[in-house]
Amino acid sequence: MPREGVGPDFIEALARGLEVVTAFQPHRPVMSLTQVATATGLARPTTRRILLTLQELGYVRSCEGGFALTPRVLDLGVAYVRSMGLWDVARPHLERLVARTGESCSIAQLDGSDIVYVARVAVPKIVGLAVQIGTRFPAQATSLGKVCLAALSSEEVDRVLAEPSRSGIEPRRRLSREELDAELREVRARGWALTDEQLAPGIRSVATPLRDGSGRVIAGINVNSHAAETSLQRLLEEHLPPLLQTAGEISADFARLETVPQVTRTTAS
Repeated sequence: MPREGVGPDFIEALARGLEVVTAFQPHRPVMSLTQVATATGLARPTTRRILLTLQELGYVRSCEGGFALTPRVLDLGVAYVRSMGLWDVARPHLERLVARTGESCSIAQLDGSDIVYVARVAVPKIVGLAVQIGTRFPAQATSLGKVCLAALSSEEVDRVLAEPSRSGIEPRRRLSREELDAELREVRARGWALTDEQLAPGIRSVATPLRDGSGRVIAGINVNSHAAETSLQRLLEEHLPPLLQTAGEISADFARLETVPQVTRTTAS
């Protein structure tokens, strides 16, 4: 039955039109006028006017057996996806991860020898370094940076690390290139990276990569904690599993986002 709205601003005609569009399902891609009227609970004359209007607008076409939707109906859903930035897509996942772990969680991308935070959901805890969108840290001293560096070849790591950091942060402990190479091999093998007070006292985190539809690493996602509150055992046993699950969900969303058709319309002169 058609949805009934409340309030003086409810547009019944629009609601009826959407009911007609959503009446088409995978098991019934072609429907007769009678079938549409029955599925929506609308009168046949009303259903007919709506179908003909949708046909004129390009959302419905007539065919043998009745009516069918056209690819243009994708615009109705795609408009929402296109209106969202990549990190807006990831944010609900971050919020759920924070709710599960009780820790701050972030996403960062590699930029030269630094990481740059592009998404973050924080909890009110005292930490040694303030972090917000746009904050930079030296990549090799962070778990987020290590998962991004691990996706690069040895030559690419050389080139990236040769660039001076623009973070203004001096890590508490710098790894030698041999130590870093050994850590990156471990990250590639197990799929996640850990840092324990390497960037600054009290800060420990675990991170895993985010990938696009082709499997390319495009960012890292982490759970960040304070050493005085969260042990390494808890970080790895309790927080790492939901982190890995969240990374998979976000990567899947990124892959779906890439499949959204980019429609380019030209206006006839």
